[in-house]
This record gives sequence, C-alpha cells and structure tokens, in this order.
Amino acid sequence: MLKKTIAYLTSFYHSSNARILFSFFFIIAFLIRFPFFFRDYIDRDESTFILMGQSWVDGFLPYTELWDLKPPITFLFFAALIYTFGKSFLTIRIAGVLLVAITSLFTYKIGLSIANKKVAFWSGLLLVFLQSLFGSLQGVMSEHISMAFFIPALYLLIAKKRLISYLFAGILLGLSLMTKLNLAYPILFIFLFLFWNAVNNKEVLPHLVKILVLGGAILLVILATAAPYYLNNDFQLWWQSVFKAPMAYSGSKEHSIFNVLPFAIVIFGFFFWGTKKRLLDYKNPKILLLILTSLGILFSFMQAGKVNGHYLIQLYPTLVLLIAITAYELGFYKNLKYKSVVLFMLLLIPMESYLELKDVVQHKINKGSFYNGEGLTVPNYFREHKLSSDKVLFMEYHIGYWLLNEKPPTKAATHPSSILREELFLYMKNPRKTESEELQFILEDFRPNYIITRKNRRVFNKKKLAANFYINLQLLKNYTPLDTVDNAIIHQRLKFK
Repeated sequence: MLKKTIAYLTSFYHSSNARILFSFFFIIAFLIRFPFFFRDYIDRDESTFILMGQSWVDGFLPYTELWDLKPPITFLFFAALIYTFGKSFLTIRIAGVLLVAITSLFTYKIGLSIANKKVAFWSGLLLVFLQSLFGSLQGVMSEHISMAFFIPALYLLIAKKRLISYLFAGILLGLSLMTKLNLAYPILFIFLFLFWNAVNNKEVLPHLVKILVLGGAILLVILATAAPYYLNNDFQLWWQSVFKAPMAYSGSKEHSIFNVLPFAIVIFGFFFWGTKKRLLDYKNPKILLLILTSLGILFSFMQAGKVNGHYLIQLYPTLVLLIAITAYELGFYKNLKYKSVVLFMLLLIPMESYLELKDVVQHKINKGSFYNGEGLTVPNYFREHKLSSDKVLFMEYHIGYWLLNEKPPTKAATHPSSILREELFLYMKNPRKTESEELQFILEDFRPNYIITRKNRRVFNKKKLAANFYINLQLLKNYTPLDTVDNAIIHQRLKFK
C-alpha cells in the first residue's frame, strides 16, 4: 500500500503541469483550512484587517477613521473582498486558501528551476501545511498576502531574464512591501545580490537597466499607495502611519534581539552546515539568492526583536526549498523508510483540522449552526435582546463591531491592544498622548454602554498592571455583568453612573 501510494505521487508530480498542481495545492489547502471557515475570528489581527477594510469600503482611507500598524495593501485586499462579496467569512477564508495555493505553486516553480520535480513538489506540498496550521495560521494574515506577491516576484527574478519580467517582479515586490514593511530587508538583500551578480558576470550595463526597472516599479507601487493621501492633503498621515510608526513599534522596549537570537542561531547554523558540507552550493546564484532572501527575512525578525507563528510564513518558502535541496543531496528521497515517515506525518500534522471539524459538527448538532464563536454570538445576543450597540467597547472579540455595523470608539481602539501602545499615538494623530489618557477618555468621556471582556482572563497583558487595575476598578464601580455568552461577559453601564 505504501509503495503504491509513493509510486502514485511520484507519477502524479512527474506528469502534472503547473495548472494541475495549483489545483492540487488548492484542494489540499482547502481541506486543511475548511474546518476553520466557520470561526468568528482566528487571530485578532485578521479581525482588525476586516474592520480596516470595511472602513475603506465605507469611504474612509486607512488611518483616517480607523488605524492599524500595517501598510495599506493589506487593508485593500480585505476591502476588495468586502466590496465585491459583502460581509462574508466564507469568502475571506476561501481567499486565504487561494493565497496559500499561489505561494505554494510558485515555491514549486522556483524549486523546479533550481533543482528537480521531487524537490519542487515536496517543497510546495509541505508549504501548504506550514502556511495553514499551528497557531493562528488558519486565518488570513498579512503574511499570507505578502508572500502571494513576494514568491512569484522571486520566481521571476530566478527563472526569467527578460526586462518585462523585472518590471512585473518590481510591481509584485512593491505590493509585498506595501503589505508587510519588514520585507524591505530581503528586498534590499535582493538588490545587493543583483548588483554583485552584475559585477561578477562583467555585464554591468544590461543588469543595471534591469535593476533600475525593478527599483522603479517598486517605487511606483509605493507612490500609488501615497497618491490618495496626497490628493486629500493628508500625505503626512500616510508617511507617518506606513513608515514611521512601524519603526517606533519595533524600537519599543517590549522587543529585544535576544528574543530572536536562539532561533536565528539555529538558522545560521543550518546555512553554515549546508554550505560547509557542500549540500548547498552557495556558488550557484539561484541558491545564493534563496539564502540571502532567507537571511534578509531573518534579519527583519532580529531588528523587530520578535518572532511568532504567523511571522514565520514569510520565512517558510525559501527555507523549505533550501531544506528540501539539502535532503535531496543527502539521499533522503531514495529511502523508503523516510518516505513512509513523511507520508505518516502529512496525515498526522493536520490534527488541529480534525479536532476543529469535530467541534464544528458538535456545534451544529447542539446550536444548529456551523458558525461559532463569541464574535458571532455576542452580536446575536444584542439583536435578540434589542440592545443598542452604538456605544459598545469590545476588549475581546472585536470582530463584533463588523457584525453589529459599528465602529470602535477611537482610532487606538481599532485593535484592543493598541489602546496601550502610546508610542504609536503621535503617528495616528491621536489627541491623547499616553495610554492612561486614552483609556480614561474611553471609559470616562466616551462612557460605553456595554463593555465586552473574556471570562477568566485579564483585559490587558499581565504586564500592564496599572491598566488592568484601572479598567477593573471602572467595571466594578460603573458596570454590572448583564450576561455571559459562551466565554464573553457583557458588562452594562449602571444607569445612575
């Protein structure tokens, strides 16, 4: 049975073209991610992107009504989906499947241009799993969007030599940069490689023209995102939100290079070992470009002083390719024992999906709906009990704003944790200067009629002692628990307060 399965897969990827493989990757990604289609939200960032996209659909440019720490193409992606298909979790999650399939396909195509179909196929397939599982990767993250631009651009630079390819690669790199600003580092490393390659091949002039076209296309995309703000006499807001705020955030005291150093040492160690053992031929310009791109992304993590599960989506494509090439050089693909382990792991890895599917079916049986989560049940509670939602504050499950057709009370409250990111207030043009002023304004001036928190959990990070004490005091003095909906507590403001 095992031999037949391996033989079938081998025959499949040897005989399949790019269109068939894209369909294959899409189906696998769909099956893995499908059980998560029905959650209210998977990651707080995804909920924030949806709110920002809805604000754009409503006629407000990003950063003007609501605010978040991402470049505008992230919000444009969600705005386009909402504008076209309306308020649909299903559409957003299917779009996530499409992003995963695109990145996996072009990872395959890069592998094919550097190595062979074995390396290419297994790299693309493994990437489907790595982009879809563990932590919050089942949601549609900005990293998913950025890689769906970045990896096709990298493919064009590796596999194509025509000037038009550099133009399209530049546009794609520009879109990726305006989705995730940290990609400036790998893009810089790519430019340094292209200059070095031009000098090394003693073809400076032809290569210089391509480099200028590539850089010009990137700049064109950046300027295109700035144009609406310039026309509205709000260029400074764009500049500060897109460029200055991320630098202030990465330089905050909460983040340190030492948080990333152990992870970086492992990656550096792999590259050193691979080149030392001649498993990775750094003299091959294509492999060198993959290594440099990986190092650029890793350097961006170190500069930010932070790395988490969804950040790694950016590192996976190039790193998986390099690991797959190393495994091929070691003869991994020839050993039936190793192949059986890989197949077993591919069946075992989606355990999250199996468990989620069980929960979804159970929820359908018990509650009558596949859709689940407090981000849905709390808005339903408001509608069923005819509660006014025009002054509500979601400290958790803030996708509820979207479903209630409401907006957060302030820019800083777009993402609940940003209420305490006072280092960003200047760049979002917040009239309050400190986190205590912002929190006091929301609770004592805006005075929400309802506040939504999570049961048995602190409102803010446990390190934020003063903020947690203040909001708990306000809840104790001025609010009473109205009801508990699943794990959400609805606090109602006392009438005499």
